[in-house]
Amino acid sequence: MTTFRNVLLASCCLALVATGESNAQSSKKKAKAATETAPAPAAQEPSERDRQVSEALFLDGMKYFMLEDYQQALQLFQKAYTVTPNNAALNYKIGETYLQLQNAEAAMPFAKAAVALEKQNAYYYLLVAQLHTDRKQFDEAAQAFNDLLRNVPNSEEYLFNLADLYLSQSRFDDALKTYDRIEKKFGEMEQLLVNRQQIYLRQKNIDKAVQEGNKLLSSNPTEVRYFLAQAELLNASKKPDEAIAVLDKALRMEPNNPFAHLMLSDLNRQKGNKAAAEKEVKTAFESPQLDIDTRVRILVDFIRQLPNPEIEGVALELADLTIETHPEEAKAYAVAGDLQTITGKKEVARDNYLKAVKLDDSHFKIWQQIVLLDAELSQPEAMVEHSEKALELFPNQAIFWFYNGTGHLITKDFKKAVKSLEHGKRLSAGEQQLLMQFNMQLGDGYNSLKEYTKSNEAYEAVLAQDKDNEHVLNNYSYFLSLRNENLPKAVEMAERLVKLHPTNPTYLDTYAWVLYKNGNYTEARKYLEQAVAISDDATIVEHYGDVLFKLGKKEEAVSQWQKAKLKGEASAYIDKKIKDKKLYE
Repeated sequence: MTTFRNVLLASCCLALVATGESNAQSSKKKAKAATETAPAPAAQEPSERDRQVSEALFLDGMKYFMLEDYQQALQLFQKAYTVTPNNAALNYKIGETYLQLQNAEAAMPFAKAAVALEKQNAYYYLLVAQLHTDRKQFDEAAQAFNDLLRNVPNSEEYLFNLADLYLSQSRFDDALKTYDRIEKKFGEMEQLLVNRQQIYLRQKNIDKAVQEGNKLLSSNPTEVRYFLAQAELLNASKKPDEAIAVLDKALRMEPNNPFAHLMLSDLNRQKGNKAAAEKEVKTAFESPQLDIDTRVRILVDFIRQLPNPEIEGVALELADLTIETHPEEAKAYAVAGDLQTITGKKEVARDNYLKAVKLDDSHFKIWQQIVLLDAELSQPEAMVEHSEKALELFPNQAIFWFYNGTGHLITKDFKKAVKSLEHGKRLSAGEQQLLMQFNMQLGDGYNSLKEYTKSNEAYEAVLAQDKDNEHVLNNYSYFLSLRNENLPKAVEMAERLVKLHPTNPTYLDTYAWVLYKNGNYTEARKYLEQAVAISDDATIVEHYGDVLFKLGKKEEAVSQWQKAKLKGEASAYIDKKIKDKKLYE
């Protein structure tokens, strides 16, 4: 490599700098200009004084280069280049500076010139390879490495770079050949075996991958991870018995290795040995070494198979073990809650979800599951409490306003119910199904507040979307009949409801009551007889007694009222009706 001396006369330097400024490239010119001024051999060798000037400029440029002021460094290198264009180190440095300035096109001629001027410097070839790689010219980059290996003595270490380059292009056969060259030079290496195995796997050549795995086991007889990988490969190549044998060796070294037990569980399951499969997976889950993410992934796989009575028990047990070994992990409680919800253990599931949000309250879906389970468990107070906590975190999520309003509706705090439902309704303007749910509840809420016009409007909005909505057909018709308002419409809706659901006792009772309010006692009796044949609900039985009384069957009416009273859920008038043997409404 050409060297630079440190001695320089100031007068000569100033004179030559002036000359250099008139001939050097500007760093601001386009890459094409840089290419056009690509290095070419000078007509004559520079004088000693020229070399001194060039050396001084080079050293000054290096100072700026080290300070990462690449533009200033480039200007000084270019001035030096006008004096000594055939200096390999200077060409290399100009190319490297252009690379730092992200101008690979301008850098390339200088990098190639450096190689041409000094063929045994590995760094020059590496710069050429990098520039080609940056420009996605992978074949040319590979050629640069091969040129390096051919021209630079003792450069076999760069075979690793060449192999990596081939891998990045998915040139697997070339990579394998390069690994053979590496092995001849350096001997068998663990990483080479691993890399070969990975290539064979990507080529779907399982047999070859297994062969490399056997070599890994021979050269690393105490590395359990290689035994596990080999067992997995053997399983993939339909050799379960060989896989089990390899796992047995691994477990002799690490008896509590959870991943070995998991693989044994899978292999036993494939062979139809359910008991052994369950035993192995439980052993794995008992190990504190089994990380939470692996546990969750396995439990999610169980969830996908549910409902399935055959796996329900073991799945729930694994969920409990996950909580036991990871009591501070929110996802442990969350996945347990998911399993328990599907298997019908709703209260336990809800409690586990609550533990999950206590550890990490940022998950919207877990809060949603909590309030949904509150509703399914018929716990409106809990629904109000939990929806309010959720709204502190997600105030713009309409679903929590819905559950909050519904909870207040059930606990008969109608003003709060309507307030929450109206707020949620505004947030759900673009979601038609959710909007319909809000209007259904608002119809009930406004009716309880005796704001009947708003109640009717909410119900009508639902029917405009879904004319067969059973909740609205039932409640709307019933409330109209109680108010003796628009009874023909009440009859029409109740009749439609019964035609859609002819065996629902509640709907039969509603239709009968609407007919009763219209004075059609005979028809009302007909539908109430159908209802009481299906259900012994106190309200239905009491209504049946009312109809019988209207039809003049006083004793039969009293008998039905007495039955209703025994149920404990009859109207406030039930005792008076029985005592006086008279109808009160």
